[in-house]
Amino acid sequence: MNDTLYQAAALIVPLIFAIVFHEVAHGWVARALGDPTAERMKRLSLNPLRHVDPIGTLVLPGFLALVKAPVFGWAKPVPVNKWMLRNPRTGMMMVAIAGPASNLILAGIAALLLGVMARQIGGLPPAGSLAHFLVLNLLNFISINVFLALFNLLPIPPFDGSHVVEGLLPRSWAAVFERMRPFGFPVVLLLLIVLPSLIPGFDPVGKLVVPPVDWLTGHYLGFADRLAG
Repeated sequence: MNDTLYQAAALIVPLIFAIVFHEVAHGWVARALGDPTAERMKRLSLNPLRHVDPIGTLVLPGFLALVKAPVFGWAKPVPVNKWMLRNPRTGMMMVAIAGPASNLILAGIAALLLGVMARQIGGLPPAGSLAHFLVLNLLNFISINVFLALFNLLPIPPFDGSHVVEGLLPRSWAAVFERMRPFGFPVVLLLLIVLPSLIPGFDPVGKLVVPPVDWLTGHYLGFADRLAG
């Protein structure tokens, strides 16, 4: 049980920070592009309590970790009013990209810290030590941020990738795509949870998201390894 709690703490803490930064990044870019909605609602804070969604940030990721499925989650979405952006069409694309971009930057920072820490301690720290807990957190922080970045680029509402697709489509097609948004979450549940449980081998996340996540995570870890010497 102690080991389970240890592993859970080293997973949930990085996940919360990754999700919070992801959401706040949306708000920061929206404010820079003319929409102060998130700032007025005090949602640009890095205080996790302002953003945590009990189901999406705690219960679902914990359950996925227990069943050894890909861990993902969400926070309370930062409010963005696209009509207050100086250019709503391209502005929403930039606001959407800000979330995944922040995760990739955070993964790079974690890789840097991991490499510096490994160089300082001269190898793997003893299991159960504070240094070992920090290393495990940094490793999880890298993999979680990379997964969140690429997972959120899926072109399905309500993921960030859907706003990028909408901004790239001709305006008439974009209007049709936008009307499909209310059906996005049920489609996500169907594709990512229901069908994989009913159809053996049907695993869109494992086939489409995990390979590039593994590839990119390997590059971050390689960077950390080079820093460690």
